Amino acid sequence: MADTPKTVCGILDRLTDIGDRNDRATIGDIVESFGSRSYGPVLLVPALIGISPVGGIPGVPTFLAVTLLLIAVQLVFGKQHLWLPGFLKNRSVEGEKLANAAEDMEKVGAWLDKIFHGRLEIFTGPTAARIAAAVIALLCLAVPPLELLPFAVVLPMAVIAAFGIALTVRDGLLMLIAFLGSGAAFYVVVTKVLLGSGGSGGGMF
Repeated sequence: MADTPKTVCGILDRLTDIGDRNDRATIGDIVESFGSRSYGPVLLVPALIGISPVGGIPGVPTFLAVTLLLIAVQLVFGKQHLWLPGFLKNRSVEGEKLANAAEDMEKVGAWLDKIFHGRLEIFTGPTAARIAAAVIALLCLAVPPLELLPFAVVLPMAVIAAFGIALTVRDGLLMLIAFLGSGAAFYVVVTKVLLGSGGSGGGMF
């Protein structure tokens, strides 16, 4: 297995390669390509898929949220090796769609790599990672009801992606920004879903 990528572009290149080599790419294929201990990339990849056009397919965000939830819970408890049940591990996406989605995000990935890099690494250590994982787990629970609102799932998925990038490149500043972003995501859940104030609106805000 190749080394785990340490940049967003490296992760996207890996996804493109997986998509090009497989008619259908399973979740197991993707996780294995990054390594069972590489929590940053395996948190980032499903979140990126959720933000991409693939995430616009009904039911896909919820499926991705379930996958992310299982990963996050294992990180909370400090598991050294990532495990996924067969019904998730064997689920797949068309290789061409995966490769195209990754290629479409390359410019964004290059921009992210220029901005985010190793700094304030104290906020990306094991304790911070576990706290982030607990927040991610809560964000995952918010995804299914947010599917009822147009484009609303982009917000929690973007926050989860930020956590994934922070853990991958060891950027503590981005980790802090992600914690702030999670507050905005929870606000949307409370005001637009729990309180039902978005029923007549059609937008996220």
